[in-house]
Amino acid sequence: MSLRARIAAPEENGGGHEDGRLVATYRTKLLEEIDLAEMSSLPAADRRARLERVLGHIISREGPVLSTSERAQLIRRVVDEALGLGILEPLLEDASITEIMVNGPDQIFVERDGKVTQLPLRFASHEQLMQTIERIVSTVNRRVDEANPMVDARLPSGERVNVIIPPLSLTGATLTIRRFPQTFTLQELIGLGSIDEHLLYLLSGLVQAKFNIIVSGATGTGKTTLLNALSGLIPDHERIITIEDSAELQLQQSHVIRLESRPANVEGKGQVTIRDLVRNSLRMRPDRIVVGEVRGGESLDMLQAMSTGHNGSLATVHANSAEDALMRLKTLASMSEVKVPFEALHDQITSAVDVLVQLTRYADGTRRVTEIAYLDSHGRDADPFGRDPTAPLGRDAYGRGVYRIVTVARFEAEPMGADGRIQGRFRHHPLPRRLAERLYMSNQPIPQAFGVAAFPNQLATREAL
Repeated sequence: MSLRARIAAPEENGGGHEDGRLVATYRTKLLEEIDLAEMSSLPAADRRARLERVLGHIISREGPVLSTSERAQLIRRVVDEALGLGILEPLLEDASITEIMVNGPDQIFVERDGKVTQLPLRFASHEQLMQTIERIVSTVNRRVDEANPMVDARLPSGERVNVIIPPLSLTGATLTIRRFPQTFTLQELIGLGSIDEHLLYLLSGLVQAKFNIIVSGATGTGKTTLLNALSGLIPDHERIITIEDSAELQLQQSHVIRLESRPANVEGKGQVTIRDLVRNSLRMRPDRIVVGEVRGGESLDMLQAMSTGHNGSLATVHANSAEDALMRLKTLASMSEVKVPFEALHDQITSAVDVLVQLTRYADGTRRVTEIAYLDSHGRDADPFGRDPTAPLGRDAYGRGVYRIVTVARFEAEPMGADGRIQGRFRHHPLPRRLAERLYMSNQPIPQAFGVAAFPNQLATREAL
């Protein structure tokens, strides 16, 4: 959209709101005062500063009489409408907001600290909301209309955007903006209560010993945040390829290749899927492959990569438990055009996946690692939660594939207290012998909390750093 069109776009004032008319009036006056050719040549930050300065002169010259705060608010609203996303701009600048949800022009919700609240803000009209949506999707060469009523996009600053409009949305145009996740180290996650010190040392050892790890959880549980923290433990000399729908991982190593999928353009062409990128990454000599989320047929390619020499790979998947994560991987792998029997998929998963890390978001908004489980496809280690270690390995009584999962850590939550917070404690269990031996052979420390009874004394007595 041209600069003139962005500034001069008419604002509908649903219900005749006075502030909406004032913004529209001063936007028109601003257009009359500025040199568009000069403005177009300026960087974005200088362009905003120039518009604010010109508009300030207009208000001083023509009125109305406003207090300092009212004047600043009017200037910001006019410039936001001209160059930015209108009333959403202050929300995007608020670092405490992790998600913005617009349900039609009259309802705007945000998520802070894991809790969703409604704000006393609204768009002037449906048309104004649609102008904001069109401004977003036009930056990624997409369009939204009745023929294309659903769009995924990403703002230049990294936020993920989903749009769905009528007739599919009966509540009006719906806009969801997910903020770029804040990065945390595992040490910082201890301070947030997401893990404890014993889990920090265990997870660190698992990553550096090149275990294949699946991070699972529901939407908003912090999967990407944990994946980023785990990725930060990969040695700097390794070649890492990250594959994502929307690039969110922020790895600091020196040898990182970042790949991002691409949707089809307005003509329905040019799509590049996660699966395309996973397949291509195998030709790029990776030491590690990190997939932001597996959600389709790329699951099969990822499993094959994990089981054919690309140890230490990391990925996330939507699931409500460790067992659900494995079943979901099997289901997703079956969506590939390569028809593989479920029994073969079961064997592929047991040979590829080593560890599952389950995340949960509780009612008070806290996010925690609630289980770390080892997929024991070979041993006979007893599970502390009663999964039968004597059952026929890998098959049930009907010959169907089953998974032998051994829980090594679990968060035991207590009922919500009077302060509205959920407390609890992390419970640790002896590591399965094969897991402990692999850590030991990789020269990784084994925390005492996990090592007393699971393996020979010389392993159990090694202390964590």
